[in-house]
Amino acid sequence: MYASSPPPLALPPLALYVHWPFCVSKCPYCDFNSHVRESVDQAAWRAALLADLAYEAAALPDRQLGSIFFGGGTPSLMPPETVAAVIAAATEAWAPTDDIEITLEANPSSVEAARFADIAAAGVNRVSLGLQALDDEALRFLGRAHGVAEGLAALDTAQACFDRVSFDLIYARPGQSLADWHGELTRALSFGTEHLSLYQLTVEQGTRFATEEREGRLTLPDPDYAADLFELTRETTARAGLPAYEISNHARPGAESRHNLVYWRYQDYAGVGPGAHGRRGGLATARHKKPENWITAVERNGHGAQIEETLTPAERAKEVLLMGLRLREGVDLSRISTLGEAPVADLIDEAATTRLAAQGLLTRDGDHLAVADSGMLLLDAILPEVVR
Repeated sequence: MYASSPPPLALPPLALYVHWPFCVSKCPYCDFNSHVRESVDQAAWRAALLADLAYEAAALPDRQLGSIFFGGGTPSLMPPETVAAVIAAATEAWAPTDDIEITLEANPSSVEAARFADIAAAGVNRVSLGLQALDDEALRFLGRAHGVAEGLAALDTAQACFDRVSFDLIYARPGQSLADWHGELTRALSFGTEHLSLYQLTVEQGTRFATEEREGRLTLPDPDYAADLFELTRETTARAGLPAYEISNHARPGAESRHNLVYWRYQDYAGVGPGAHGRRGGLATARHKKPENWITAVERNGHGAQIEETLTPAERAKEVLLMGLRLREGVDLSRISTLGEAPVADLIDEAATTRLAAQGLLTRDGDHLAVADSGMLLLDAILPEVVR
């Protein structure tokens, strides 16, 4: 492994993303890089993840590590010894911050909850549970293997095992009324977690729901009704002390996902495992997506990287804006010039910015640009108008 040394003071701590691509089954709404396999050679996968990690550590020497995120797929299917080995290798390669955040995504099944104590002992201190709904019929519709009772039992176990807990819910489901969602969300807020990720149901290409929508067997709420649900969500979470800090993420002040903030603030992060992406200074990295292709590449090359591409200053600046405007805090435009990027005037449509600010959809204060609460619902339409 690579010995750690004090990081340059000017560089913020980096983040590490570790992708575990395997699931027990494929959910009908999911377009993530997840795969169902009859068996997995756990020893081979552990060795490959460690090799891929060592490659990134060599490319990013002398840095502090602020967070690790095990995503998927279903990382709670990983053997705890694999989780422990990755954490140990990462914190040997990079000096961990005193408050390093180590998150693992988990399905809320009783089988996986039984592993939570061992996963916590491996070093994970934050878990993100895929509850997805607090209604059994909705869970069946979403293709989830757990029921509400099993999911809430897993939540209880998670809260006993981990310092920090978040969970996901999917709303704007067919037939879901405002009253139904308000009741479900109010119940979710009563469990006392510090963080919620609340996503409107969308139909992604290549999923089973896409086929059902195309064949007329699935109809999502119309945009106006979805907007009402979105506004209800933000009002309800804000009153409960978990305001939105990103378009779909809500947290008590100080309990935001530090790992995800690295992405949105466009700081350096390493990505290992199938399909994982990363940013190293001005370099964009991507791993082979299919699990078999990735592990073959690691065995052949010592790493699973498929793409290592230098981004132009204009490309980097655009990414700063597109990621940062998802956050309630917005973007400091002066940062673009300090990073040696393209001039702000070449990146921002000032006329559009002025017009959208007058409509109350943006706020502009000198070099600070943010999407207003009233504009977050229209973020997908606002970004292409503002960012050249």
